[in-house]
Amino acid sequence: MAPQRFTEQFDQIQRSMPDVPLAMGPDDSAEFLYEKGVVLARDGEEARVVEDAVREHFTAFTGLTAEQVRRASPETNRSGITRIQVGDPGEGDMRGDRAVAGALRALRTVEGRAGRRLVSRNHVVSIAVNACPGDEPVPAPLAEQPNPAPAEGSYDPGTAVGVLVIDTGLMKDYRSCPLLAHTDGDLQIKECDDDGILQQYVGHGTFIAGLVAAVSPNTEITVRNTLNDAGAILESEFGDKLFEAVDLGGWPDILSLSAGTSNGRHDGLLGLDAFMEELRTQRTLLVAAAGNNGSATPFWPAAYADLPAYADSVLSIGALRGDGEHGACFSNHGAWVKAYAPGERLTSSFTGFDVPVPYVYQHSTYDSCRYGFTYVCTCQSPRHTGLLSEERAVSTTGKPDQVMFEGLAHWSGTSFATPVVAGMVAAHMSAHKETDPRAARTQLLAANTEFAEVRGAHVPALRPPTWRPVAVVPLAPPA
Repeated sequence: MAPQRFTEQFDQIQRSMPDVPLAMGPDDSAEFLYEKGVVLARDGEEARVVEDAVREHFTAFTGLTAEQVRRASPETNRSGITRIQVGDPGEGDMRGDRAVAGALRALRTVEGRAGRRLVSRNHVVSIAVNACPGDEPVPAPLAEQPNPAPAEGSYDPGTAVGVLVIDTGLMKDYRSCPLLAHTDGDLQIKECDDDGILQQYVGHGTFIAGLVAAVSPNTEITVRNTLNDAGAILESEFGDKLFEAVDLGGWPDILSLSAGTSNGRHDGLLGLDAFMEELRTQRTLLVAAAGNNGSATPFWPAAYADLPAYADSVLSIGALRGDGEHGACFSNHGAWVKAYAPGERLTSSFTGFDVPVPYVYQHSTYDSCRYGFTYVCTCQSPRHTGLLSEERAVSTTGKPDQVMFEGLAHWSGTSFATPVVAGMVAAHMSAHKETDPRAARTQLLAANTEFAEVRGAHVPALRPPTWRPVAVVPLAPPA
């Protein structure tokens, strides 16, 4: 993923976190975002080891200042990590951070002796790190029905499966959507800017709740607005926020999470260590999105599904193409992705029904997807806003076109394959009177006979019965 395709999403997240200078990493490869001038370490003795090692290293190397190394957050947190400032976050630009890179190098020998990681960048955990694909979102025709369509079945409060969605929150009129009759939680903090244009990823949590409810009617869905800031949060805050979410309503049967980050490693996120350890002791199943980078690099926390200690508590989900036969071009992939589900051109709730004043969503588009499919794609250059709709081009004035939302929308991404599978696990629990979500996951995968092809690999494909395939017509190659 080239940096020029990363700039727009970087700008969106930086605007949502104006007090947190960010950089792209590693170096300038734009694989992930992280906080400049700061590293993470575990509370207690390990944090002191990190501070001492960084000061010693910085003293020995020209251009790095040991006096700047100090704690930048409380020494103890529920998440078990602390922020350590190692440099001036205002120095340099978004293409890397010398102080952070130096701090990581300072611990290499110590980590080698310890046999485990002691220090980490403070990564940005985000809904869509590279602003791809281009359906974010597209208004659905008023006559169109949800896809997946609502499954048959009734709601029973005594047996309903509890699903916690960690996302952007709910649209203020979400109760006008019949599918969301048994959904509650946090509202989106700010839906529109002063010009009436929807903020980035507004409606994302509502859309996801609609997918879960469509696939599994016997669910009680709670949506939290943990990812209110352009769908993003710092790793150092994420663990605490996850603990807060489960403290509010207890550990759910299923936790649906459509966000994450790569970090260039194969051992998880330091900032999530405490939460993931606690998750292991619970009965909750974490269903997590594999990410939209079109990469085989592990994306966390979904990739915990590939670590033996977490294999029964985490299910990682990639996205299938609109026809359900192959992986979507944007979906991350690899052995760490344990199942794939429809994730392209899904149709679900956005603003509800009978909205008095339709919302306006700003977008701009380009000619075609770089992979040759018929939808437009944010991976195109020149620059774009990252907020797109199908077949609506930028006007000759250079100002993005606008569309009106009144009800359902189309959206694509591993973000939406994830709640489809969360709903399928919940539906299996209801159908088989299974009270253990982890056992239901195992049973669902064992009974599944459907497969798809992803980058040449034969992979499990979970397709809900009420999902309808969407035609995919590759474009002719350019002359």
